[in-house]
Amino acid sequence: MTGIIDSHQHVWNLERAEYAWLTPAAGVLHRTIEMDEVLPEFAAAGVTGTVLVQSADNDDDTDHMFEVAARFDATDAPVVRGVVGYVPLHEPARAAERLAELQQRPRFCGVRNLIHDRPDPRWLRRPDVDETLGLLAAEGVPFDVVGVLPEHLEAVLEISARHPELDIVIDHLNKPPIGADDAFGTGAWQPWTSLIAEVAENPRVHAKLSGLYSGVGDPASWTVDTVRPVFEHALAVFGADRLMYGGDWPVSLIAGGYTRVWQGISALFGELGDAERADILSGTASRFYSLDDRA
Repeated sequence: MTGIIDSHQHVWNLERAEYAWLTPAAGVLHRTIEMDEVLPEFAAAGVTGTVLVQSADNDDDTDHMFEVAARFDATDAPVVRGVVGYVPLHEPARAAERLAELQQRPRFCGVRNLIHDRPDPRWLRRPDVDETLGLLAAEGVPFDVVGVLPEHLEAVLEISARHPELDIVIDHLNKPPIGADDAFGTGAWQPWTSLIAEVAENPRVHAKLSGLYSGVGDPASWTVDTVRPVFEHALAVFGADRLMYGGDWPVSLIAGGYTRVWQGISALFGELGDAERADILSGTASRFYSLDDRA
């Protein structure tokens, strides 16, 4: 392995796009944050490639990510290997039109919608959304699921059964209850423990080791020991060949910043064999998003 691929990074520009969730209540995140800020920490960690992931359910945010990718083409900075953009899943005709447009862009590698911000936890099960998911499956376009509730994992079970050719990746492991209880496997960890194992039974479902911060109290209160049982459970049910590292920058600023998050998670990776570590740090993301084909 010659470098690390960060499979989950964001950039946002408040003058370039509208971010409905990015209000003053977001604290340190409520400002324009571009790629330049994280480059020194990427270099220190050994990150040589990154996947930009949508931060808003609009075209402007997606277009901005492609502009960022193009801007760094001619530099020595880590290259943007892929872009996970937005298409309106609930508007099948418009989604098909936009998808066809994005497929003409070399780095386009997947689709995501901010389902965790929608009040209806069953939104992914809507017939109009399901129609577009069928289109993604037919076109071979991966789908990022940013879930936080048990209902989101239940929806993954349903849509993966209905669309067996759809490649799905669970962002942030669907936010397990880190910090809820020190004893893994107790009631505080259900139904996440059983549901994540059930979705992992589908070999086309992958997961990102990203955003694994404390879900109770201060998001920066996580430790390697509180994350360890989550990591070990994910490794047991998915295997390293379906897990990928993601730094979740700049959201990681609320959890201590990129370097602290990297040092914590990489301590766990260091306990693995070379092949497993290579999968998590680069191989899985490259295969899942077909990054080598999209350069």
